[in-house]
Amino acid sequence: MAVDPRQIVAGVLTVTMFVMLGNMITRDHFYPVDSDISIHSTSKQSLGTGPWMKGGESLKPCWTKPVPQEADQSEGFVTFSLTNGPEYHVSQIADAVIVARYLRATLVIPDIRGSKPGDKRNFEDIYDVEHFVRSLDGVVKVTTTLPAEVSARNLAVVKVPNRVSEEYIAENIEPVFTSKGNIRLATYFPSVNMKKTKEKSNVDSIACMSMFGTLELQPEVNEVVESMVERLRTLSTKSKGQFIAVDLRVDILEKKSCQGDGALKSKSCYGPEEIGMFLRKVGFNKDTTLYLTQSRWDSSLDALKDLFPKTYTKESIMPIDKKTKFLDSESSELEKVIDFYMCSESDVFVPAISGLFYANVAGKRIASGKTQILVPADIPGSSAALTDYISHYVSKKNHFAYSCFC
Repeated sequence: MAVDPRQIVAGVLTVTMFVMLGNMITRDHFYPVDSDISIHSTSKQSLGTGPWMKGGESLKPCWTKPVPQEADQSEGFVTFSLTNGPEYHVSQIADAVIVARYLRATLVIPDIRGSKPGDKRNFEDIYDVEHFVRSLDGVVKVTTTLPAEVSARNLAVVKVPNRVSEEYIAENIEPVFTSKGNIRLATYFPSVNMKKTKEKSNVDSIACMSMFGTLELQPEVNEVVESMVERLRTLSTKSKGQFIAVDLRVDILEKKSCQGDGALKSKSCYGPEEIGMFLRKVGFNKDTTLYLTQSRWDSSLDALKDLFPKTYTKESIMPIDKKTKFLDSESSELEKVIDFYMCSESDVFVPAISGLFYANVAGKRIASGKTQILVPADIPGSSAALTDYISHYVSKKNHFAYSCFC
């Protein structure tokens, strides 16, 4: 039976039409039509919008680990507490290690104290003890507790300025230690000083190693942080899993009178609406995901959420089974620790509040190559480039971290 060529052509066209229809249905199912995503392109360029900058490479430590001390180890002990949150812990650890090594004393692992009376935790509740001890091997001798014969109540308390120098130790701390045998350090912060030193010293090497090599989260706390980071990346489908962390805490903003009128000004803190307008000004769109260090939602944040609907606090993304321990307890130390590491892990960090939190988060980010740190400022003109807002710690490479990593 002869086949009509027109039937063959018609059959091919029919099959082709069904194949095309099937592809369209499949494409619509997996790649929904969206103003930000083209169904005709699945390249990485089309999956993300906004001024996301490529992260830098992780730097390598360029400090020299101090050589082990000689046998003339002192019989004395140096004790201290970690206070006021992780941004202080980093600096307090460094100062304590520097003092203990200079005095050739044994360093006692600190406890952790909150701002309220009686708010006290063990070091291992937050940090990895084994890593801490191992990292200081050969640098200072470490013990978990004071010997029974040494009374904690009779320890001489010595004030230590942050970024303590050997000269200060020799003049103000060593005489007390020699006289009393054991001391307790109380670090104070006369200023936020995280600037890079002009000339490296032995103290700098010890400070670098202590600040960036001793503290790691214990497994459970680390698991909570990782789960929250993963949750935010899942919510950030339109920005290739990238999100912005903003250090914005309502209670602090209210104390500093930072609830502004929406106009950026040259000041040390910025309110929710100001942060939202700043982020829109530099090019982030409404689908950008924001994480705030504020623990629970506050009505003052509504103006920010109007600009960025995907704005979240800890209560909305923390695993339900962890909220009682990490969010609903009377202590705020665990919340502060989570915020510090969330801001260190985000793709972009925006400090709405200046201070030590910003400075030490910046140091941790610089060490890991996450240098997109944007600081709000009133730069005249609407054509200001995104790079104009990069933190001076990064643009000028004047953070102490640049003394430690290269």
